Amino acid sequence: MEGLAPDRPARLGLAVSGGGDSMALMHLAQHWGGASLHVATVNHNLRPEAAQEAAFVAQTARELGLSHDTLVWDGWDKHGNLQDAARQARRALLADWATRQGVQAVLLGHTQDDQAETFLMRLARGSGVDGLAAMAPVRDAAGVRWMRPLLEITRADLRDWMRANELAWVDDPGNEDSQYDRIKARQALDLLAPLGLTRARLSQTAAHMAQARTVLNEAAATAARDICRFEHGDIVFDASALDALPADTRDRLVARALCEVASNSYRPRLSALRAAQAAPSATLHGCRITRNSRELRITREAHAVRDLRAPLDSLWDGRWRICPPAGLDRPSRFDIAPLGEAGLALCPDRAGWRLPRLSLLASPAIWHGARLIAAPLAGFAPEWQVCAREPQESLPLAPYSH
Repeated sequence: MEGLAPDRPARLGLAVSGGGDSMALMHLAQHWGGASLHVATVNHNLRPEAAQEAAFVAQTARELGLSHDTLVWDGWDKHGNLQDAARQARRALLADWATRQGVQAVLLGHTQDDQAETFLMRLARGSGVDGLAAMAPVRDAAGVRWMRPLLEITRADLRDWMRANELAWVDDPGNEDSQYDRIKARQALDLLAPLGLTRARLSQTAAHMAQARTVLNEAAATAARDICRFEHGDIVFDASALDALPADTRDRLVARALCEVASNSYRPRLSALRAAQAAPSATLHGCRITRNSRELRITREAHAVRDLRAPLDSLWDGRWRICPPAGLDRPSRFDIAPLGEAGLALCPDRAGWRLPRLSLLASPAIWHGARLIAAPLAGFAPEWQVCAREPQESLPLAPYSH
């Protein structure tokens, strides 16, 4: 904890599940003087014991004089990868909670064991530099700063400290279920240690990979300044210059552009990314990729935002804001929604179109019920001001999926 003390925020959130690592984090955070601490537990509603575990954390937090909130997830639809869905839901719930609480950062209880297990799992999937890179001690994502102060401490050391101080935690029986890849990796670590592949050594290798990733990202950022432009929410590459880049740099740039346009920090599968780049038109990651001899264009895919509607004064699709003309007396029921086919049909003058047709279909428009009020990018009521958040060089680049 002391390693992050110079950058210590004044108001901190703690993600505490009830397990040994996160409970140790909560008790240790008590010694991180000067910070106001607020605790949250996510109940995924996947096990009968989950509610009791959340209550246990709440009781312990109260005994320590800390506020506590239980965040409940009930969105599992029985489809897809359960662990991945739960992880994304947990992060979204915590990010929303952190914003509402006004905390400046959320502490996570990941340890050196988590680092080593993640490295092994990604190695088994054939991951490259990005996938094998270490979890960062500090990372900004989803509008929240996430901090991992325990990455150099082992799970065993934390539990020894908890026992020595007679502190309780809850063991999740799922942590012994070898049907999960993480548990297989956890069990494999003990077998690999005699070969020198210890938790510390694997974590060190992951840190080296993180350094290599930084160099590759900087090379991609340098290339981006010369071959791409931001065009009313679309990201457009010079096709021949993009093709001339090394494969890693090219993949990195296109993946980042997809993440920017889709407001998603997780990158697509590498195989899907390369297939989409080779096609004249493809959909991927909630985006449409089109290319011709001159350019490769990435725009939002119309189907991905088809049902997305938000109040006029809010951020739409994670990046768009629209401002009405000064002095307009407007009803409160004005909403931002995609222009779509019906809206574009009301904008026949192509001279006012600031984007290609496919891009305009997913562009933001102002609606009053079913009545189109403004579609500035399509030349309809252009006095309205519309702008997209421009790409940020600090956008975290998560590992590719494989």
